[in-house]
Amino acid sequence: MSVYRTHMKIVSDILTTTRDDLPDEQGASITYLIRKANISHGRISKILNTLVSQGLLEQTNSDGACKYKISNVGREFLQAYNTFNRFADSFGLTI
Repeated sequence: MSVYRTHMKIVSDILTTTRDDLPDEQGASITYLIRKANISHGRISKILNTLVSQGLLEQTNSDGACKYKISNVGREFLQAYNTFNRFADSFGLTI
């Protein structure tokens, strides 16, 4: 039986991609994030809007396309998420 990713795991994948795998310094395009995070366009658009409004991602417009980079707040969030995720795993819990 396959295990579905939780919403928080998807957010973590998006933030990790924008932290570690940026194709250029301007940020990652939606197409790049869809491919790397393995998520549909409709779903990632809503998540990206939320992450930008919460200050976890920075949105820039480059050559007429939106690009996304992780912010300092996003880095702090991702570090805290990873710490808590390891803690929960040690008790056999999935977040």
